[in-house]
Amino acid sequence: MRWALGLEYDGRMHCGWQSQPSGCSVQDKLEVALSAVAQDEIAVIAAGRTDAGVHAYGQVVHFQSDVERPQTAWIRGVNAHLPETIRVLWAQPVPEDFHARFSATARSYRYVLYNHPIRPALAAGKAGWFHEYLDAHAMALAAESLLGEHDFSSFRAAECQAKSPIKLMHQANVFRQGQFVIFDFTANAFLHHMIRNVVGCLVYIGAGRQPVTWISQLLDARDRKSAAPTFSPDGLYLTGVRYDARFGLPEVSGGAFVFL
Repeated sequence: MRWALGLEYDGRMHCGWQSQPSGCSVQDKLEVALSAVAQDEIAVIAAGRTDAGVHAYGQVVHFQSDVERPQTAWIRGVNAHLPETIRVLWAQPVPEDFHARFSATARSYRYVLYNHPIRPALAAGKAGWFHEYLDAHAMALAAESLLGEHDFSSFRAAECQAKSPIKLMHQANVFRQGQFVIFDFTANAFLHHMIRNVVGCLVYIGAGRQPVTWISQLLDARDRKSAAPTFSPDGLYLTGVRYDARFGLPEVSGGAFVFL
């Protein structure tokens, strides 16, 4: 049987999603926990490979197992074998043609930025930080240029392995919530470090270092060297993955994180 799982995790304690020889990744910890419940070796495939320090409350994975276990075993049983920084939120059987990565039609991320002269203590590692006051309205106007299908080469990491830099952006919102500035993005797919690079450029605009039109100029330039430095991973969250309704997967409600 093929199963899909919904996950949330704190990326600070792990070396990213993808399996590593040291066993320090979220994938490594999850596969160990699943294998313990199944009493058989289990491998998982995720909708998106988050980097070290990046969090999730809407990650989706799938795995295949011939071992029969009740649905609760894949949730509570697996959670009993996981560190407290990783949790399975739901488990559901899915058709054989379901694939966590290739069946996904869109992915959503949120970047949470603490905008205050003093670096945060309680939000340390859970939110990015910028000390100068940011004009959220200017950043929101600039982000509108990201909507639609574009070549995002200016926001692509050098080590990115995507076959094409062309992606379709469905949502690019920026708004202020007290001392926090929230960035929400939804696209059919993202390039490596794409969101952190976009946030870095929007922060330059919010701080008045570049005009609102700079995002459009960067899209046209298709040159990573023209853009701002990659922003911190601390405030980045994978918030959801969209699939065809026929799979009937649960919708993410937003998790229990106080800053969201």
